[in-house]
Amino acid sequence: MNTNFQIIKSILFKSILSVLLIVVAYLLCAFSLPQISVNGQPISGKENQITIYVLSNGVHTDIALPSNNDTKNWETTFCRDTFMVPDSSLNYIAFGWGDKGFYLNTPEWSDLKISTAFNAAFGLGGTAMHVRYLKEPQNLNKNKIKLTISISQYKKLIEYIEESFCKNDCDVAKINHPGYGENDLFYEANGKYSIFKTCNVWTSKALKHCGVKTGLWTPFAAGLMSSLSQEK
Repeated sequence: MNTNFQIIKSILFKSILSVLLIVVAYLLCAFSLPQISVNGQPISGKENQITIYVLSNGVHTDIALPSNNDTKNWETTFCRDTFMVPDSSLNYIAFGWGDKGFYLNTPEWSDLKISTAFNAAFGLGGTAMHVRYLKEPQNLNKNKIKLTISISQYKKLIEYIEESFCKNDCDVAKINHPGYGENDLFYEANGKYSIFKTCNVWTSKALKHCGVKTGLWTPFAAGLMSSLSQEK
C-alpha cells in the first residue's frame, strides 16, 4: 500500500514539475525571442510609400491599413454600408486574426470562460478575422506604432491578409454575429490558433511576409510592439 502511494506521489510530483518546466520554458522564449529581429528589406527611394499601423490593446494586435488607395480598395470587399460607416473620416481598416470562440464569446475579460481559454490555447476551435473601420491613428505611443512600407511590400501584405480569410466562391465568409460596435464585423478565417500561434504571431508573420523586421517569435502583444519599436 505504502509502495503504491509512493509511486503515485512520485508520478504526480514529476508531472507537476514537467508542467512547470514547460511553462517556464514557454515564458522564457516568449520574452526573449521577440528581441531577436528577423526579416526585413530596405525601401527603395524610387518607390512610393504607404503608411500602416500596428495597434495593440495590451493583449491583441491588429494591422491598420488605408481603406482605399491606388493600390487596394478594401471597401469593395468590406462595404461601408455593411459596416454602417458612411463617415469618410474612418479612412483606415484594421485586420486581426484570432480564435473564433474567444472573439465571439469574450467581448469583455469578465466574459472569459475556462472552456474558451482551454480550446483557444490548444487549437480546438476555429479561427476568425476581426475587421473594423477607424480613423487614421494619432498620438502614437507604445500601443500605436506607425510603419512606412513600399508599394511592393504593401502588395505582399495584402496577399497575406487576403489568404487568411476563409472564402466561399472567392467571397469572404461573414460570420452571423454582431461585432463589438457599429464599425466592426467578424469573418471566417483559415488556420489554427494555439498558444504557439497566437493573434500576435499572425500579426508578426504578416509583417515578416512583406519584409518588415519583427521579433523571431512574438506570442504576446508587448513583445511584438517592443520588437517593432526597436526597428524605428
